[in-house]
Amino acid sequence: MTEMIIKTENLHKTYATGKVTTAALRGVSLEIPRGSFSCIIGPSGHGKSTLMHLIGGLDRPTVGRVLVDGTDISLLSSSRLAELRAGKIGFVFQFFNLLQNLTAEENVETAMMFSGIPEKAQPVRARELLSLVGLAEKFRAKPSELSGGQQQRVAIARALANDPEILLMDEPTGNLDSAAEGEVLEILFQLHRQGKTVVIVTHNNEIARQAGGVIEIRDGRVVAA
Repeated sequence: MTEMIIKTENLHKTYATGKVTTAALRGVSLEIPRGSFSCIIGPSGHGKSTLMHLIGGLDRPTVGRVLVDGTDISLLSSSRLAELRAGKIGFVFQFFNLLQNLTAEENVETAMMFSGIPEKAQPVRARELLSLVGLAEKFRAKPSELSGGQQQRVAIARALANDPEILLMDEPTGNLDSAAEGEVLEILFQLHRQGKTVVIVTHNNEIARQAGGVIEIRDGRVVAA
């Protein structure tokens, strides 16, 4: 078992739109220890979310390697990559991405569809996770009936559905007021104390101050880590 659960080597990502080529990442090499709480910070448009997507296997690098728990995910087939994401990585995004026609419980269950968890056990697991994030009374509520902070807590419960070791979060408190942000952050630090590796893209200086490691990205490069 490798001490560094996430590692990137000389990571480049280039996007081409017509005749215009944009370099989002320019040789990013970094290491994130198992069980750490790390923040990726930097100005908007400088490559933070691109880096997060590459680490999580949502996109592939133009050049370089991404290793997750010692596996070079850049070499995996699409099906193997999907299996790794489902079993090892939980994602939380700024805009919640909940299915509006489903209840909170059903939204969490969607993450278990390809997990091997028996169908009869899925509602029980979903309710356990919603209770964990303080939504024991909201199992049957739809997203439109929940506040922004509550919706983000449903998203966190969904990310935990398959008990991933890594939680990747892209501006998870960006759309929340101060009170809701505090509630969500307490959940994230609690999960970290339980042994999860947490990586957060954020503009929030308070989160960065509390993190164990801070990676600053500017112009597609790591300028501080």
